[in-house]
This record gives sequence, C-alpha cells and structure tokens, in this order.
Amino acid sequence: MSENKPNMPSTWIDPDDAPELDAQFFREADLYQGDQLIRRGRGRPKLASRKVLLSVRYSPEVVTYFRQTGEGWQSCMDAVLREYIQRKA
Repeated sequence: MSENKPNMPSTWIDPDDAPELDAQFFREADLYQGDQLIRRGRGRPKLASRKVLLSVRYSPEVVTYFRQTGEGWQSCMDAVLREYIQRKA
C-alpha cells in the first residue's frame, strides 16, 4: 500500500541558519505601536544639502512653459534659477 513519493527538496529551514539580528537591522526596521506605523526605517538616504519646501507664486505662462517640458519640470525650474544665480554672482 505504500507508494514511493517523488524526491522533493525539503522545505525545512534550520533556525540556526538565520542571519544575526544586529544593531543595523534594528536601525533600519519599521517601528510599530500596535497596528500603527510610528517610524519607517528604510528609504532614501538623507542628502547633504536638502531642498527647502517653499510656497511661491509664478505667472501662469511660466508654470505652463515648465510643465510642458514634462516629468521633472520642477527640477528643470530649479536648474534655470541656479544658472541665473551663477550669472549674477
């Protein structure tokens, strides 16, 4: 009555083979309090010179022009303003 089963790889994993949970693991881990996310550990690294969030008003023609340049139009606008600063300095 016993049938031969095909050779299948074992799915058992030895717990001793698990990676060591070091300080870096916990620094990069997400922190939860119950079901609520308190702090996200991973993500984009912080830049040395961060940009400043600023609310500013431009004429509609300027905004339309830069938006028509496509994705990254804000960065393009930033580059134009940086170039202006270098020419004036």
